[in-house]
Amino acid sequence: MGAVNGSKLRIITVAAGVAALAACATPPPPPPPPPPPPPPPAQVIPPRPTPPLGATPTMAIPQMGMNGVRQTVNANISATQRLWNVRSGLNVAALNCQNARHGSLVDNYSAFLTTHSRELSRANTTLQREYREQHGRSYRDVQDTYMTQVYNYFALPPALPQFCDVALEISNELLAVPKGELSAFAEQALPRMEAVFENFFSSYERYRTNLAAWDSRYGSQPSSGMYGAASNTGAITNGSTMEANYGSGTSSSSPAITTQTPPASQATGVTYGPISGGGETAPLIQPDVVDPAGIAPEAAASDTMQAIDTAPATTPSGDQPQFVSNPVVQTPEGDEQAE
Repeated sequence: MGAVNGSKLRIITVAAGVAALAACATPPPPPPPPPPPPPPPAQVIPPRPTPPLGATPTMAIPQMGMNGVRQTVNANISATQRLWNVRSGLNVAALNCQNARHGSLVDNYSAFLTTHSRELSRANTTLQREYREQHGRSYRDVQDTYMTQVYNYFALPPALPQFCDVALEISNELLAVPKGELSAFAEQALPRMEAVFENFFSSYERYRTNLAAWDSRYGSQPSSGMYGAASNTGAITNGSTMEANYGSGTSSSSPAITTQTPPASQATGVTYGPISGGGETAPLIQPDVVDPAGIAPEAAASDTMQAIDTAPATTPSGDQPQFVSNPVVQTPEGDEQAE
């Protein structure tokens, strides 16, 4: 009995010793913490949309009419005015398209005036009568104002390169148009000219849409001007103010700062660009184009546009006046007697 108790005592003693040793042992280190979650991917912000073809970010463009036709200088005009606007567009191209590939434009324009001198003279007489009937004694001022808008329209700097290409195509085709068929040709030529500007206006509207979406998502940036379409006058400005009422021949009440333009009755072969930064641009000389119909080539208002940089534009300072140069609209011989 005593042996059994001694054995149990030894077992208890050994167990107690083992427990004591276990209590004195160093506990194992805790497991390492889990790695932190990866950072969220960096947000890639695309560049803020910029105006197409170097246009200004505050440019006003003609509105689309209820009939789906944009209200430009070429909307809502007579067949005779459409023919004359084709002539004016080719005149602008001959004066402003200076790339080597457009070198034949001046010769083509001169040949066009020679071949179709009678039809052009009749068109000019018809337009003079229409303006006189509608506007009375002030008809010449109204017509000159409208033609100023036509020249500025066709010389719009962002669209000018493509317009020069189209004008060259049309001038080449005109070489094969027989006498007496100019009016029919003009009916398909003017829409081709107009398509150049519609493409630009549409791309500018897409730019505005993309810009609004970008600003909504990433935050707008300050601008020195307001974005918005032109009023129903169909005015087109390249970051400036311009009087315009395309298609109707009347001017709007919007203020405009313009360089001095000689009266329509004063013929001149030299036009000057707008004054900018305190200096005056050099005179621009018209090509030596002779019109056998007695209709001198107009000096396009945007002859001076050649000096405008069409690189990506910066918004003009709000305290700087913007100038628009009016063209010299020369009077065909004999108009003074007809008045």
